[in-house]
Formats: sequence, C-alpha cells, structure tokens
Amino acid sequence: MNIRTRVLTGTALAVALGAGAFGAVSASATPAPESAPVQAAAKKDDDKNFTTSTHLTIDAATRAARAALGAAEKENQKVTVAVVDRNGNTVVTLRGDGAGPQSYESAQRKAYTAVSWNAPTSVLAGRLAQAPNLKDIPGTLFLGGGVPVQAKGAPVAGVGVAGAPSGDLDEKFAKAGVDSLGK
Repeated sequence: MNIRTRVLTGTALAVALGAGAFGAVSASATPAPESAPVQAAAKKDDDKNFTTSTHLTIDAATRAARAALGAAEKENQKVTVAVVDRNGNTVVTLRGDGAGPQSYESAQRKAYTAVSWNAPTSVLAGRLAQAPNLKDIPGTLFLGGGVPVQAKGAPVAGVGVAGAPSGDLDEKFAKAGVDSLGK
C-alpha cells in the first residue's frame, strides 16, 4: 500500500469513528421530552366512569379463617380453611394439623364457588339437578362448605372449609368464620 492510500484510509477511518462518537454523544445529550402523567378527569358529576368496591382486609380474612378453624378444632375435625376475595383470589389459607391433602384445593374451590354465586355451596349443590353443567365450570366445587361474605348484600369474599366428614360440618365451620366478622 502506498502512502497516499494509507493516508486516505486513515482519514476515512478517523472521520467514521468521529462521526460515530459525535452521534453517540449527541444522542445521549438530548433530553427526552417530559411526559405528563395521564389522569382521567374526575369531576364530581362524572363519577359514572369509576367504581369503588369493598374488600376484606387481610386482618379480617385471617380472623375469619382462624374462627372457622377454631370451630372445627372444638369438634376435633381436621380441616383446611380458605378465604378468597371477590375475584376468587386466595387471601388466606390455614391448613389445620392433620388435614388431608385434598382439603387444601377443595377449601379454595368451595370459597371461590360461594363468592362467585353469592350463595352457600350447599344451596348451589341442590341446583345441579336443574343445571348439571354448572359443575364443569373451572375452579368450582359444588359441595357443602363454602359461604359468601357479603357487604350490603353483595359478595365481597368467600370462606371455604374442607376436610370434615360431611359438607354440613364444613359449612357450619365456614359460617362460624363469616359470623366472626360481624363481631
């Protein structure tokens, strides 16, 4: 390579590197435009766009679960208690000493079923004769042991109990959990 080619190649390389460095510096030096937070205009007379819902606190859900578990323990029953929110999400689950492995999921499904239909699961189980496909809805369990928690008549949570020898006992314990919230 002759000198002239070397000089031209070196110059071209220096220009390319310089342009790249300048672009990187100028790109990072340009401040991003500020964006204001997007807020919906909430006027007093325009509240139709918003809703408020009632939920159990974690303390209330825990109190209900403990009351249900305590009622079962008084009768020497080994159960699991689940409390779900209005959307069916588990808030608290307490598995009593000696409760069977199937009781964990069953308690959650009973609580979910009770809050979904705003009715005790024993009542819903009776409806299966007229609508047998209800039992095919995912996450549900139509056996006694689930009781809804209501606020102003609307379901806000569900308490499910599983593991006692009968759905009647499970439901009795779940009701004790719900009743504890009124005290």
